[in-house]
Amino acid sequence: MQFCIRVLMLCVFTASGKRPSMDSILAFFGLFTMNGSPTSTAPAAYAVPPLVMLFTLAIGFVMAMIDVTAVNTALSDIAASLGAPLTVLVWVVDGYTLTFAALLLAGGALADRFGPKTVYQGGLVVFIIGSILCAVAPGGMALVAARLLQGVGAALFMPSSLSLMSHTYEDPKVRTAMLGTWSAIVGAASSLGPLVGGLLVHSFGWRSVFWVNVPLGLLGIVLTQILAPTTPRHERALSLWSHALGVLALAALSFVLIEGPTLGWVSAPVLAAALVTLASATLLVRRERSGSHPLLPRALFATTTFAATNGVGFLINFAVFGQLFLLSLFLQQSNGADALNTGLKLLPMMASFAAGNLASGRISARVGTRLPMQWGLAVGLGMAVLLLVGLRPETPYALLVAGTIVMNVAIGIAIPGMTATVMAVAGRAHANGAAAALNANRQIGALVGVAIMGTILHSTADWHWRLPLAFVLIGAAYAGALTLVLRYVNQAK
Repeated sequence: MQFCIRVLMLCVFTASGKRPSMDSILAFFGLFTMNGSPTSTAPAAYAVPPLVMLFTLAIGFVMAMIDVTAVNTALSDIAASLGAPLTVLVWVVDGYTLTFAALLLAGGALADRFGPKTVYQGGLVVFIIGSILCAVAPGGMALVAARLLQGVGAALFMPSSLSLMSHTYEDPKVRTAMLGTWSAIVGAASSLGPLVGGLLVHSFGWRSVFWVNVPLGLLGIVLTQILAPTTPRHERALSLWSHALGVLALAALSFVLIEGPTLGWVSAPVLAAALVTLASATLLVRRERSGSHPLLPRALFATTTFAATNGVGFLINFAVFGQLFLLSLFLQQSNGADALNTGLKLLPMMASFAAGNLASGRISARVGTRLPMQWGLAVGLGMAVLLLVGLRPETPYALLVAGTIVMNVAIGIAIPGMTATVMAVAGRAHANGAAAALNANRQIGALVGVAIMGTILHSTADWHWRLPLAFVLIGAAYAGALTLVLRYVNQAK
């Protein structure tokens, strides 16, 4: 009702012969709160409601996460439609992650140079174009190529969104709470992704999974233009050679992990890719240690907390996305579920991440960020051990979903604490680079996790072996992350 009254007032104002300004329109719709006298000659000051700004900054990540999780439910339909083998399906998932992870640091540097608002909007444009190309892809390789372009767009808007958040919420406690809420929004998108994907595939076919990104991306561009602040730019060298070496190392590693089971681990192409991985990674490390323009400011490594927390991010995403890829195919291949039923069965498992994220903001505000990370990972490890010991194809779905929910809620509590710790160590001066580094390591973890799960699926066709092997790796990842937290991660202030 209040919205209708505001529209009517705006129409009357326009009919009176006066041309409303954009400021007046925004004020009428309540997007801003106007402060100051209307007769003042100084520019009006606007206060954006915190949740409105939070939604604006999260929409890009929400779009990307819906896309990632929805694609998992569409894999069987993509395979049937395009005649794609398992290797191509792994590339469909990991191709996006490859460019996303490899270019995130470049995205952070570009955000410093051109401003996070501009880079955030540019990334959304690239992501929309990539989504359209995915939707019209005539074959498996064309789809993989379009997914690579989607990853480029995500690499641009991801670090910029966290940087804009750091500039928007200056109070550390408010920022920690907003990070928890932001993670909950993203977690909700992730949890709804399989269901959204299942509904879209069931009703309109797998291509609709990509078409849905177009209106979401356009909405993000418009809201960012209207609401997001313009932040100061910081000139920083792009270190093009270092970025190129990072892309080469990650691409070669992806080839080894994905094509190794098919071509053979000692085949010439796989061995050559392994040598390229080692050589490019070695050169990158040397350049970072001795170069005058490193990819990341050396100040970030003044304590062990930054590097250790990035390791935690890698291991968490290794387990989470490896698990999602595994369970999506398990439900469809072993249990005979279609895309819609798979989305419905994955919904409570994925929604538990959002529940943990939402609780984490309040917990961290009271006890800090280290304890939620510590106990979240400990519970996640315990549940992974129980699942790997007892899970079989004939295990009732109720037991599978119950154990997975407990595990994912615990990990959901740990994730915002991890993010807040990294951003606290970085401070506002290095927010772009730190956000890019954390997300890059997390995406590399997702890439490796999915590739390793693909290797397990290639190694045996028996789900009685596939499931225990997979959860052994998931448990090992959580154990490694917990060790890093206990030994190296300090309390974020």
